[in-house]
Amino acid sequence: MSEKIQKLEPQELWKNFAALNAVPRPSKKEERVIAFMQEFGKQLGLETTTDATGNVLIKKPASKGMEDRKKIILQSHLDMVHQKNNDTDFDFDREGIKMYVDGDWVKAEGTTLGADNGIGVASIMTLLEAKDIPHPAMEALFTIDEETGMTGAFGLKAGFLEGEILLNLDTEDDDELTIGCAGGIDVNAEKDYEEVEIPSDYETFSLSVKGLSGGHSGMDIIKGLGNANKLMNRLLYQLAEKMEIGICEIHGGGLRNAIPRESNAKIAIPTSATSQFQTICETFEKEIKAEHLVTDPNFTFEAKPVTKEGKMATANFSKKLTQAIYAAPVGIYRMSSTVEGMVQTSNNLAQVNMENGHLACLSLCRSSVDSEKLDEVRALASAFSIIDADFSTSGSYPGWTPRPQSDIVELMEKIYIEKFEEKPNVTACHAGLECGIIGSNYPDMDMVSFGPNIRGPHSPDEKVQISSVQKYWEFLLDTLKEIPAKD
Repeated sequence: MSEKIQKLEPQELWKNFAALNAVPRPSKKEERVIAFMQEFGKQLGLETTTDATGNVLIKKPASKGMEDRKKIILQSHLDMVHQKNNDTDFDFDREGIKMYVDGDWVKAEGTTLGADNGIGVASIMTLLEAKDIPHPAMEALFTIDEETGMTGAFGLKAGFLEGEILLNLDTEDDDELTIGCAGGIDVNAEKDYEEVEIPSDYETFSLSVKGLSGGHSGMDIIKGLGNANKLMNRLLYQLAEKMEIGICEIHGGGLRNAIPRESNAKIAIPTSATSQFQTICETFEKEIKAEHLVTDPNFTFEAKPVTKEGKMATANFSKKLTQAIYAAPVGIYRMSSTVEGMVQTSNNLAQVNMENGHLACLSLCRSSVDSEKLDEVRALASAFSIIDADFSTSGSYPGWTPRPQSDIVELMEKIYIEKFEEKPNVTACHAGLECGIIGSNYPDMDMVSFGPNIRGPHSPDEKVQISSVQKYWEFLLDTLKEIPAKD
């Protein structure tokens, strides 16, 4: 941990964030961070339990004079998105995140920072070990696998929690109180296809789309950021319209909930079409740079000849695939008619992988309206029917219905106005929050999500604002002081 980060305020919170970031904690591989959190609770002498799913619950009695207040739940997820730049040499399984201070921001060296949701986890750790912060009886709930399926929240059983109010510390704008969220569903399209030998009068080229901004496929979908899978397909479609091409392989995107930043492909084209190929590629590069000058200023494209080896898909299948992906809806499907400025339904084409006779495409559909979510799934099914793909869905999770007149929402809105002399943005977000799932087992629980300013989550550009952490922390402490008495 750098000396600068050690001196940031509140020091105990940043100390705990650094300790957490020293522990590798990718989704679905949380064994080390679960053990870390279990040991943390036990060292404090607090009741610490872990359920069958791996969620850790640490209970702390009320501070003196707060025994009559409603019991609260403070909740954050332990896992983080592991993403790095291609030129960054870093082993997520062995190394701790390398952080540094840049003005008013904390960043990581070429990797995701883990502020999502590490700042929330560190905040709760700080409250658990503090001896001078007034608070009601609280349950600290640390869930697992939020980023790739929310299996921790799904695994919570009724009766595991006792609190009446849940504060979820997983929002990324410090002027927002989030009181609802979108549900989601994974959409899979797979196809085994015929491969043929690359003809002797063909040349092979590698294509790469890189340098896109990426970001969270829910919160950032409204920004109109470039999707590497769609952009690569745009080029392949144009080539297939003008010449016979055989797609040898495609590797695009990564995590289901991250807007794809990169895509790489290898194709074979007739030698006689090389000049036309180069012209189409040059035009494509110019068009994308112009169209995405603001949203993706670091976009780069490269096409270069490579050794002719391996096989390719037939020209017929290659062309139909480009048509299918072109038809697949990506980005905003519909804006909300009830919450101004909120995306209601969207889709992220997260992965396109094609090699050795097998194609696999993964999308994540999000919507705060279940019927519209399923309508977009049908649109994707129709698109991939062009190649007669095997189509399936999985990992469906519910949204969180807003209750703007709830006691905790009204209380926190009042505290925010008094403290900062402005109204917070009370809103619902276009992202999957665990509150929707937790609420399915605890329907009477009062819930709010909030947090500091975090930018570029799920990408190596992730950063958290130092002054915003201080603001959020003070707001959290004031909220704890004002939790109402038991009924």
